[in-house]
Amino acid sequence: MSSDAPRGVFITFEGGEGAGKSTQIARLAAALRTASGREVVTTREPGGTPRAEGYRAALLRGVAKPFGPFAEALMFAAARIDHVDALIRPALARGAIVLCDRFADSTRAYQGAAGGLDPALIVSLERVTLQGLRPDLTLILDLPAEAGLARARRRGGEGADRFEAEALSFHERLRSAFLAIAAAEPARCRVIDASPGPEAVEAAIRAAVASHRPDLLPGETGDRDHAA
Repeated sequence: MSSDAPRGVFITFEGGEGAGKSTQIARLAAALRTASGREVVTTREPGGTPRAEGYRAALLRGVAKPFGPFAEALMFAAARIDHVDALIRPALARGAIVLCDRFADSTRAYQGAAGGLDPALIVSLERVTLQGLRPDLTLILDLPAEAGLARARRRGGEGADRFEAEALSFHERLRSAFLAIAAAEPARCRVIDASPGPEAVEAAIRAAVASHRPDLLPGETGDRDHAA
């Protein structure tokens, strides 16, 4: 990356099932391309690269579930290493804005808080897989677990995957875990109320981004009152 190139920006989207992350990533990407004129890369976890997409298919089918949350965490870590090395770091190195649907916080929530995996083990996996990489901003789309599951059922697509099929109590623990992450790292995380319609959620996300990084959405005024 040349010395006068803009520094890459890494923004992650987190939240429970049916929170609308994919929709909102597409909307924010369009807004950022128009407002900043910079390259915007959208990706997802698990996935983002051909090899990691293979891990995704296996994970969502529940291949690792019989072996417990540690086996799942290892598969997520393997997918993440390839994703970071092959896609995320190169994009950031050339100054792109990277928007990622789920990242390391999902492992903390799903396999850690909801799955019962030792937090110290999660930290060790992060150290190995991320090698110091951290999102500049994490947007946590929050809504009641029951409402999110109802949305996920209505959208169809890949159907009820390994995680959507978990009991409501699992998803309630997930919600609590994401809110705890946000409370522990307020400088990085913004909680967005995902209950309203897509337009209202988009406005809240744009306000949060403009508040955190005014250079990405010039002319917009960040208003944290939109956030939860």
